[in-house]
Amino acid sequence: MNTRLTYIDLFAGAGGLSEGFIKAGFNPVAHVEMDEAACFTLKTRTAYHYLKKKKKFDEYVKYLKGDIDRASLYSLIPEDEMSSVINLALSDENNKEIFKKIDARLQNRYVDLIIGGPPCQAYSLVGRARCDNGMKDDPRNHLYLQYSKFLKKYKPKMFVFENVLGLRSADGGGYFEKMNAEFNKVGYEVKDFLLNASDFGVLQNRKRIILLGYRKDLNITKPEIKSSFIKQFKVQSIFQDLPKLQAGEGKDKGDQYASRTNKYLNTSYIRNGIKVLTQHVSRPHTAQDKEIYRIAIKLMQDGDRLNYINLPERLKTHNNRHSFFDRFKVVNSTATAAQTVVAHIAKDGHYYIHPDIKQNRSISIREAARLQSFPDDFYFEGVVESKNRTAAFKQIGNAVPPILAFEIAQKLKNVL
Repeated sequence: MNTRLTYIDLFAGAGGLSEGFIKAGFNPVAHVEMDEAACFTLKTRTAYHYLKKKKKFDEYVKYLKGDIDRASLYSLIPEDEMSSVINLALSDENNKEIFKKIDARLQNRYVDLIIGGPPCQAYSLVGRARCDNGMKDDPRNHLYLQYSKFLKKYKPKMFVFENVLGLRSADGGGYFEKMNAEFNKVGYEVKDFLLNASDFGVLQNRKRIILLGYRKDLNITKPEIKSSFIKQFKVQSIFQDLPKLQAGEGKDKGDQYASRTNKYLNTSYIRNGIKVLTQHVSRPHTAQDKEIYRIAIKLMQDGDRLNYINLPERLKTHNNRHSFFDRFKVVNSTATAAQTVVAHIAKDGHYYIHPDIKQNRSISIREAARLQSFPDDFYFEGVVESKNRTAAFKQIGNAVPPILAFEIAQKLKNVL
């Protein structure tokens, strides 16, 4: 912590943003997250980084094989390392306790950077469309004020605030203006970027707003975040080496790859030498859903898309037939980027149908993680060990792609 740039990760989720910063050489002081399952994921990833650094990576592999349980894995890690994960929500009631835990880890050392983004549902276009009052009363609209309190206390040189495109238009742009004014009030000039993860090597169209804050009393060069990535890979790259599954099949741990790796998986470090496949697990589907999936896949193969209102009447069970016509969508394996992976994937897989009609299912946990550019050695936890499919999908859908995070981190590292 003395020699590497330090950061605090707020609203950390599963740690996708953090993963990119660690890869770029930053050192996490703390990950603050309210979701218990995501905190277990953060602890497991903390164990991964610690054991890899100590050249005891075989112990982590034992966990991925299912040879040791989670408690046994965590017992190998010093408490000082595990205490970096703080399972509390940012709030006026909790902040004092969070500050205390962070201060104990810092021991009067400096914080170079704060990263993170509050839950995006209150700002998202879809979330507002589904809510009668456009989510104007949602308390998550004001979580940036909690973020600001951490800026005021720790005075990092810079901050990274990530959120959805709807942030700019929520409340007619009012929240965006208030946010900028708040950050300015506590000493930061802000520059915003609109980035698409697909421009940085992620095989997914995922547009996000990135706010970079610079302390006004420091002479910090403001970097441009641009991509020189050439889109040469297809989405099929993430499917090629994985075993074929039917709905409801798959192994949580100790699985094997069906074939060798490929160029995309190597250059993206998704396949980074690990020989154990985990969480290639597909959710079960009803006979009706699978019939709809087959129709959707055949239409895609003919260059068309399924419109819900065109389904046979016996297959139309939703009362709302006037919006969300594309509630069933196939992942296009021949495209350079898939549709955005969102947290709704935890509820059903209808928007993420696997392109192989013979498998006839929605994508697995591992396939979703790959679309988000998580490496295969990244394991997503649930509150109860090995009962984590829904929790894993939710964490993946909410995450920042680690490849995008790494590119941002590299730019900031050069500046800092």
